[in-house]
Amino acid sequence: MIFYNKESFIIVGKKIILIGAGSTNFGLGTIGDIFKSNVLAGSTIVLHDINAKSLKNSETIAKNYKDKLNLNFIIEATTSRKEALKDADFCIISIEVAPRFDLWDQDWQIPLQYGFKQVFGENGGPGGLFHSLRVTPPIIEICDDINEICPNAFVFNYTNPMQRVCQTVTTKYPEMKFVGLCHEIASMERQLPDILNTPFNNIQYRAGGLNHFSILVEARYKDSGNDAYPVIREKGPNYYKNFINDHEVQSQKPGGERGVFFELFNRYNYLPITTDSHLGEYIQWAYSVADHEAILEFYTKYRKHCLTFYESEESYRDYFDLSKKPKERIVAIIEGIVNDLNYEEAAVNLPNKGYIKHLPDNIVVEVPGIVNKNCVSGVKLENYPADFASLLMNQVGVMRLTAEAILEKSKAKALKALLADPVVDNAVAAEKMLDNMIEIQKQHLGYLI
Repeated sequence: MIFYNKESFIIVGKKIILIGAGSTNFGLGTIGDIFKSNVLAGSTIVLHDINAKSLKNSETIAKNYKDKLNLNFIIEATTSRKEALKDADFCIISIEVAPRFDLWDQDWQIPLQYGFKQVFGENGGPGGLFHSLRVTPPIIEICDDINEICPNAFVFNYTNPMQRVCQTVTTKYPEMKFVGLCHEIASMERQLPDILNTPFNNIQYRAGGLNHFSILVEARYKDSGNDAYPVIREKGPNYYKNFINDHEVQSQKPGGERGVFFELFNRYNYLPITTDSHLGEYIQWAYSVADHEAILEFYTKYRKHCLTFYESEESYRDYFDLSKKPKERIVAIIEGIVNDLNYEEAAVNLPNKGYIKHLPDNIVVEVPGIVNKNCVSGVKLENYPADFASLLMNQVGVMRLTAEAILEKSKAKALKALLADPVVDNAVAAEKMLDNMIEIQKQHLGYLI
């Protein structure tokens, strides 16, 4: 199907696969975003999940809204991944291993019992390793199928731990058009205009680092060309002390989750992109300054929201309000590929190719990206601060060893990944913890030998 919209862009119906479409937020949120795109009208959206009940929920809701809004899309659903991937143009992955929160609690709490002071248990530290060891093998299996069935498809990953998942996939499939996406960069769209007292469309900015461990590298006023960072450094501290962090499910206390945030901002003089529950996972001293109360508040509310998501239409109604902006950046990126826009996207996760000169090549970094019909490529951050990059370097060995542990199914490499982690300070306890976690989560980690 080919036709033209009012901007005279060519519109071609595409096949877009949502892998993990039954998950809370992701499936319906992404469908709702696609529904808002004129460029993607006529496309087939294939919903895939191994949980048939959750998949059916997403399918029913999506079809109901498609009909209600009289939209030109085809909705299909299947529990067969191989069937879903046939002729795919775009594959979007957002999966978790069930029971998500029970396993996540173990990732968080058990390392604490062994004396490791990790701030959270999702992306970094010992908890991040166990999460990676559990969730990455299924993603590798997905990519095995993509490589066989639709090798030319663009593949976008939303699954955490973003850094380690992307590192593992791109290590095995360096030629795959695989890109990691995270919504944290979107915070700049709300926060910078308030700090700088100017509309967002008057701000030029670039950020980068590692996923959930990145900083605003530069910011300028478009109308004058003036450096905006002096204003950010002057007004930022007071702004964030009073800032109410609006997550999709909650509002926290003013200044919540800003302990690690302020320590980095004040010491390194660059604005972190995210908050304590993410930043603190990668830093050995973070536990001493993190806002633990706000982190627990966030987790408790987020857990409740996810577990009750399908109970009320209020949870997802706004996703299908065509007057509202898309929730995620994936649609803009797909539109940029389809129409060969060659535009700059604020943040993508890709293997480093000199984008951050202080980090080795092929280590996955989060940097701005250029989007066109051929690929999504990174933008070199010329003035990246070496002092902050020294913190990032502490994660390089951890990322590589985690990927090797998964691909080689190696318990020894998993232990080395732990011993390389800045949060881990006891070798004997680390080995005992690893043995215990493999036993507790044997169904998912038993492949390590």
